Amino acid sequence: MFQITIDCISASRMTQFWAAALHYQVEPPPVGFATWNDYWRSIGVGENDLDQHGDGSDSLIDPAGRGPRIWFQEVPEPKRTKNRMHFDLGVGGKRDVSLQTRKERVDAEVDRLVQLGATRLRQASTEGIDHYGVAMHDPEGNEFDVN
Repeated sequence: MFQITIDCISASRMTQFWAAALHYQVEPPPVGFATWNDYWRSIGVGENDLDQHGDGSDSLIDPAGRGPRIWFQEVPEPKRTKNRMHFDLGVGGKRDVSLQTRKERVDAEVDRLVQLGATRLRQASTEGIDHYGVAMHDPEGNEFDVN
């Protein structure tokens, strides 16, 4: 098992966006604990250090249990350069779905993500090639693709 860790300025903003984008959910506290702070206290984290551990709204899980856990780690510095890794959201369908239908599905998802706070960058489509996608930025400027 592995998790994906993404540095960010605002874990709350990023979890809200990516939970909706990926159809994930904010990770609940461990069984037996009402809150993440209750859990942190139980393993010895002092009251003065609770802020650095977050209130639990900094991690996402796949409710179906198939995808990896995603943790948004707050850091003081903003993003400065292009990502070396990014998400590809496959919403259009496979090659057995017509290119026109895939385009419609991708465009509908792009519109939904823009309403959630993403920015559309550019379309990836070449006449005669059976591919369509859109490059985007999440609310903190991280690149991702919808195809």
